[in-house]
Amino acid sequence: MSANVWNGAGGRIHIQDVGPRDGLQMESCWVPTEDKIALVNALSRAGLAKVEATSFVSPKAIPALRDADEVMRGIERVAGVEYTVLVPNVRGAERAIDAMADELNLVMSASETHNLTNLRMTREQSFASLAAVAKLGHEARIPVNISLSCSFGCPMEGDVPASVVLDWCSRLIDLGARGITLADTTGMAHPGQVHALARAFRDRWPGCELTMHFHDTRGLAVANVLASIDAGVDRLIPRWAGSAAAPMRRVQAGTRAPRRSSTRWNSWDTTRASISTRCSRRRAACRRSSGTRRPAPSSRPGMPTHATRCPEWFAEVAARAAGREPRQ
Repeated sequence: MSANVWNGAGGRIHIQDVGPRDGLQMESCWVPTEDKIALVNALSRAGLAKVEATSFVSPKAIPALRDADEVMRGIERVAGVEYTVLVPNVRGAERAIDAMADELNLVMSASETHNLTNLRMTREQSFASLAAVAKLGHEARIPVNISLSCSFGCPMEGDVPASVVLDWCSRLIDLGARGITLADTTGMAHPGQVHALARAFRDRWPGCELTMHFHDTRGLAVANVLASIDAGVDRLIPRWAGSAAAPMRRVQAGTRAPRRSSTRWNSWDTTRASISTRCSRRRAACRRSSGTRRPAPSSRPGMPTHATRCPEWFAEVAARAAGREPRQ
């Protein structure tokens, strides 16, 4: 039987968590360094394939992550887990290399307007900067991943054509990127679009690592994950506890901020579809040093209701995956 989303045929889904960086970077209160280290260690024990531990950005730009060097030197390195870090420029890459990062993650946007708003550069300027960082990574023999924001739509420009996304992927892969992450930055993706883009990417670059990063802004994260798997994607990014996203994503009027990632899909019993994530909540039990605890997503004021429970159709989807009839 050929493998598909309902029958994984023993395949593995590689899970990468970006919470220690993407989730904590905009926190208004300071999270102690030892708590950040404890979080990364807990995620490492959970069976994740990769953890984005921090960002080597200027402390003036992101004060919450000014302890990046201390975090990378304090974490327990678990065999089989890659520790990636976000780097914005050559200086950040140099610091990340000194801190023994396993991978450099670079970012630009498929949308010109979003790139100008978020990075204050045109896409061509970003590409030139990424090229310099990628060169440094290759010289240090550290793999490079490049995340392409707004791959499924821009809150300011609207639809981003698949041809534009694939053209940028081609240029980034030509730089020597080991992997590409297609990010649904504001939760605009839908399953048909996701499947078509993922399939086109896989057909064109079968040897390149492809990672998908979704948000549940419109309640479609689970469906988009399933569409990705069906198209051959085996690398996905959730964030622990639906940790907060960057505030600039609120720019489009009438659009909820994507504060809930696709962590909900992870509760689906993928083992019954013969797909392994190798993740365990029990192994991720985190002994926090400060005794403070972040409230669950359902208890935070202003959280959209669809972000705290599965869509109505999810029970049927999960039942089909488990090979049984849905509960009446």
